[in-house]
Amino acid sequence: MNILVINAGSSSLKYQLIDMTTEALVAKGVCERIGIDGRLVASTFDGRSLERDVPMTNHTEAFLQVKLALTEGECKVLESLKEIDAIGHRVVHGGTLFQESVLIDENVIDGIKSLRDLAPLHNPAGIQGIRACIGVFGSEVPEVAVFDNAFHSTMPPESYMFALPYEYYEKYSIRRYGFHGTSHRFVSERCAELMGKPLKDFKLITCHLGNGSSITAIKDGKVLDTSMGLTPLDGFMMGTRTGAVDPSAVLYLMEKEGWTPKQAADVMNKNSGTLGISGVSSDDRDLRAAAEKGHERAILARNMLMYQIRKVIGSYAAAMNGVDAIVFTGGIGENTFDLRQNICENLTYLGVKIDLARNEDLRFGKEGAITTADSKASVFIIPTNEELLIARDTLAVVKEL
Repeated sequence: MNILVINAGSSSLKYQLIDMTTEALVAKGVCERIGIDGRLVASTFDGRSLERDVPMTNHTEAFLQVKLALTEGECKVLESLKEIDAIGHRVVHGGTLFQESVLIDENVIDGIKSLRDLAPLHNPAGIQGIRACIGVFGSEVPEVAVFDNAFHSTMPPESYMFALPYEYYEKYSIRRYGFHGTSHRFVSERCAELMGKPLKDFKLITCHLGNGSSITAIKDGKVLDTSMGLTPLDGFMMGTRTGAVDPSAVLYLMEKEGWTPKQAADVMNKNSGTLGISGVSSDDRDLRAAAEKGHERAILARNMLMYQIRKVIGSYAAAMNGVDAIVFTGGIGENTFDLRQNICENLTYLGVKIDLARNEDLRFGKEGAITTADSKASVFIIPTNEELLIARDTLAVVKEL
C-alpha cells in the first residue's frame, strides 16, 4: 500500500510517499514559497532529484506540481496517482475535539476550522492542504488527519490547566495542549523497543530539540506533562521563540514600545530565542561556530539554552519521581554532541553517566545509547520520523473502513 503524507504550511507543502508493505520511503519533496514565486525540490529513494522554480499561487497548484513530480520527469516513481491508496495529513491543532487520528470528512474539516484561533498559522494551512488533495484526488481516496497535539491528550488537569480564572478555560478552552506529538510518540515507542519492555513499564523524558523545541514527560505509557502550552511559544527558549517568560515583562514592553498584541506576538515568536539573544542566528550550527570564536552573546545564548533544557528535564524527573530513560531527537538533539554532553554531565544526580566517544559518534541519523553500561538512567539518540508515524496511523484508520 502506498501512502502519501502531506504537511502543509502557510506557504509550503511537504510530502513523502511511503510504501507501507516495507515502510520504505519512495519519494519526498517540498513546494516552497507558495503564493510568492514558487519552488519545487524533490528526490527519490534511488537518488534522483530535481529543483525548479515554478509559479504556485495556492496549495492546489502546488499539489499539481507534486503530482507531476511523482508521475512524470526525472523523479517519476508512479505511472499515475491511482497507485496512491491513502493520504495522511499532519494537522497541528486538534484541541480537545480530536484526541486520535481520524478519517477526514466535512465534519472533521469544520472541526479543524473551528480551532483556527488556537493555531492561526497552521490549521488554515492544513485545511488548504486537505482541500488541495480532495481537488486532485476527489473523494474516492481516503484521507486521514493526524493531530500534532493528540499524543498529549492523556495529560491530567493538574498538568494542562493554567492558573487563570476557570471561566476562561470554560469559555475559550485556554489550557496546555502541547505539540510535536507525532515526534514524541514515535521516539517513545522506539525507545521502548530498544529497551525491550513496554512503554508503560518505565519513566521516560523525550527531548525534541530543533528550531522549535519541546520536552515531554511520559509515565505509565501516558504523557504526564509537556513543555509547549496553548501554542508552540511556551516552554524553553528556541531558535526565534522566547519560551516561558514573565508575562509582566511582555506587558511592560507593550506599554513602553506601544506594541499591539500582534506586534508583541511577532517579537516573541520571530525575533527572540537564541536569535534575539545572540544577534547571530537562530541556527545552533551558526551559534556554535560563533561561540568557538569567542562571540560572547552566542556563548550566552547556548548557555541559556542548555541551562533551560536541564531545568525542564529536572522538573519532569521530580514530577515522575525519577526517570529511567531520556531521548534526544530533532535536528539539534540528534546532531549536536556538545549540547548533549553539557546536559548529561549535569544530570549525574539522576545517575546519568555519559560515554563521551559514543556521544560524539552518534550523529547524522545514527541511533543508540550514549550512556555507559552502569548508568542508572539510559540516554538514547533516536532520529525522529514523524512522516512514518503519520503513515502508520493512516494505514490503521484505513484498515477499519
